Amino acid sequence: MLIVLAVVFVAYSNGSNDNFKGVATLFGSGTCSYRQALVWATLTTLAGSLLALYLAGGLIESFKGKGLVPEAVTRQPAFLMAVSLGAAITVLLATRTGMPVSTTHALTGGLVGAGLLAAAGDVRFASLGTSFVLPLLFSPVVALVLTVAVYPLFRRARRFSGVTSSTCVCVGGAYEEVRLEPDGRLLLVRTSAVLAVEEAVTCVDRYRGRVIGLEAGRVLDAAHYLSGGAVGFARGLNDTPKIVALMLAAEALPPLWGLTLVAAAMTVGGVLNSRRVAETMSKKITRMNPGQGFTANLITSLLVAGASHLGLPVSTTHVSVGALFGIGVVNGSARVKTVLTILLAWVTTLPVGAALAAVFYLLLRALEIGA
Repeated sequence: MLIVLAVVFVAYSNGSNDNFKGVATLFGSGTCSYRQALVWATLTTLAGSLLALYLAGGLIESFKGKGLVPEAVTRQPAFLMAVSLGAAITVLLATRTGMPVSTTHALTGGLVGAGLLAAAGDVRFASLGTSFVLPLLFSPVVALVLTVAVYPLFRRARRFSGVTSSTCVCVGGAYEEVRLEPDGRLLLVRTSAVLAVEEAVTCVDRYRGRVIGLEAGRVLDAAHYLSGGAVGFARGLNDTPKIVALMLAAEALPPLWGLTLVAAAMTVGGVLNSRRVAETMSKKITRMNPGQGFTANLITSLLVAGASHLGLPVSTTHVSVGALFGIGVVNGSARVKTVLTILLAWVTTLPVGAALAAVFYLLLRALEIGA
C-alpha cells in the first residue's frame, strides 16, 4: 500500500507541473481562456494516459530500472518508494516556483540516487547515458531547430494562399492631468488622442482570408486546438508508463488498476495546481500569435509521440520549451532571462532527485520500511 501511495504522489506532482504544457500556446496566444485550456488539457492527457499501457510498453520497462540497476534491486519496495518520493518532491518544489521541469529527469535522478545505495554502487552509467540522458539533452535542441525551420515555411504557405495577418489597433483618448481647485472642483488640464498597438487579449493577431472555402481564423483555431490536444495526448502517452512502471515493478496492483490510478492522480494534480507553471509557459518565454502557437504545438506533439513509440524517454517539458523558444527566436521576442532560469532548473532536477531519493532510501531502511 505504501508504494502505491508513493507512486500516486509522483503522478499528482507530474500533473501539477506538466498538465498545462500542451495548451500553453492556446492561452498564451489569446485563443482561449485559462479555464478552457485547462479543461482541454485535462481531457486529452487523460485519453493518452488510458491508452499508454497498449501503445508505450517500452517506457514501462525503461523506468522499472531494468538495465540501469540489477533486476533484484528493482523489486525492493524501499528502492521504489525512495525513487518515487525523491522525484515527486523535486517536481513539486519546481511547481511552487512556477518552473516547468521534467518528471523524467526527476525519476532518472531518483533511480540513480537510490540505486547507488541499493545496488552498492552497481549502476550501469553507460546505459544511463545512451538510453536516458542523450534523448533528454537533445530533444529541446531538436525541437528548437525544427520550429525555427518549419515556421517560416508555414508563413510562406499562408501568404501564398492569400491569407493575411492583421493586428488589432486600439484607438482611444488619454487624460493626462487632473488638478484639484481650492473650491473643490476638478479641472481637466489636457486630453490627447491616443493610437496604440497593444499586447493584450483584446488586441491579438488575427488571420484574414479563406482556406478551402472556410474562414482562415476559424481553421487555424481548430488546428491549434487539435495540436494542443495532440500534445496533451502525447504527454499522457509518454509520462504515464514512466510512473506506473514503479508500481508494476513492485507488483503492487494489476496493470490496468495501476494505470487508472496514476491517470486519475495526474488529472487531479493538473486541475488543482498548474496555474504557476501555466503562467510561465504561456506568458514568460515568448510572445506568440495563434499561428506561431500552432507551429510550436505541432512540433512538440510529433516529437513526443514519436519518442513514445520508439521507447525513448524524452521530456514533454524539454520539447515544449524548446519549441516555444524557437518561436521566440523567429519573432524576436524570446525572453532569454526566463529561459536561462528554466535551464538552471533543468540542470538541478536530476541531482536534486538523486539526493532526495538517496536520503529517503536511507531513512526507509533505517525505519525498516519496505525492507
